[in-house]
Amino acid sequence: MRAVAFKEVGGPEVLRAVELAAPVPGPGEVLIRVAYAGVNFGEVQHRLGDFGLPEGETVTGLEASGTVAALGAGVAGLAVGDQVAAYLPDGGGYAEYATAPAPFVFPLAELTELGGLDLRTAGAAPLVLTTAYGVLAGAGHLAAGETVLVHAAAGGVGSAAAQLARSLGAAAVYGTVSTEEKAEYASRFGYDAVFLRDGFPEAVREATGGRGVDLVLDPIGGPTRLASFEVLAPFGRVAVYGEAARHPDLHLPVLPVWKNNRALTGYNIGDLSRRAPETLRRHALAAMGLVASGAVRIDITAEYDLADAPKAHRLLEAGENTGKAVLRVGR
Repeated sequence: MRAVAFKEVGGPEVLRAVELAAPVPGPGEVLIRVAYAGVNFGEVQHRLGDFGLPEGETVTGLEASGTVAALGAGVAGLAVGDQVAAYLPDGGGYAEYATAPAPFVFPLAELTELGGLDLRTAGAAPLVLTTAYGVLAGAGHLAAGETVLVHAAAGGVGSAAAQLARSLGAAAVYGTVSTEEKAEYASRFGYDAVFLRDGFPEAVREATGGRGVDLVLDPIGGPTRLASFEVLAPFGRVAVYGEAARHPDLHLPVLPVWKNNRALTGYNIGDLSRRAPETLRRHALAAMGLVASGAVRIDITAEYDLADAPKAHRLLEAGENTGKAVLRVGR
C-alpha cells in the first residue's frame, strides 16, 4: 500500500512516500481503506518524537475516513463496505489502509438521519471535533450561560470550539490569534470578539467588564497559559489540551489557585482512549452529530495529495494555517 512514513524524528522532510504491507486487523479492530486523513498538530508532535522514537517505518495520522475493508474477531455493528470516520489512537492514517479499535469507528450511515456527513468532511472530524467537544463538556464542564475564551481560535479545534460552545449554551465566546488575518478568519465562526494574543488579558477584562471568563481553552502553553489564569472569573477554569508552543513545563504555585478561586484541568484524547473509551465515543458521536445536522461547520481550507504531507506539516508547524487541512489518500 502507499503510505507516508518516517523512521527518524525531525522536520517535515523526514516524512517520505513509501510502499508498505497493509495492516491486518486484530481482535476488536477494523481495517479501513482510507479516503481522507486529517492533518493535526498531534501528528507534528509524533514526527518530532514527542510520543517516543519511531520503530522502523512509522505512519502517523490520527483521524481518517474511508470504507471498511475487513473486520477483526469480535467486531459487531459494522460491515465490509460501510463508510466510516475513525479516530486512530496509534496513528496510521497517512496510508491507503489503516486499522482502528472498533469503539472509535463511526458509521456515516448513523449520521445520515441527521443530515449526512461526506467522506471529505468525515476525514477532518474525529480528532478535532472530539477534542473540541471533550475539552468543553468533559474537562471544562461548560454550563449554559457561561463565557469562554479560546486560544488558537483560527485553527481546526478553535473554529469548531466556538460553534460547539454555542451549542452547549455559552453566553459569550471570545478568541485569541497571532495575526490580524487570523482574527478576520476566526470571526466567521461565531466569536463575540477575537483578540491578538499579545496583550489579550487587558482586552478580555475590558470585554467582560472586568469579570473575566468562566473557561479558557489553551492548546499553547508557556506565557499564554500563565496569563490565562489572570482572566478567570470566580470558579473559572483553564482547560489545557495541547502544548503547541513547546515551552518547558510550567511550575504553578497552588496558593494563587486557592486564593483566587481558580482551577486547572486537562484533556488528552490519547489517555481517554486507553482509560475511558466509551466516554470518548460518546463525545465523538455528540460532536459529529452536530456537524451532520448543520449546527456546526468544519471549514476545510486546504486539501493535499498524500505525497504532499510534508508541505502540510510545514505550514501547520509554522503556524501559517487556518481552519482544517486534509490529505486525499484514496485513488
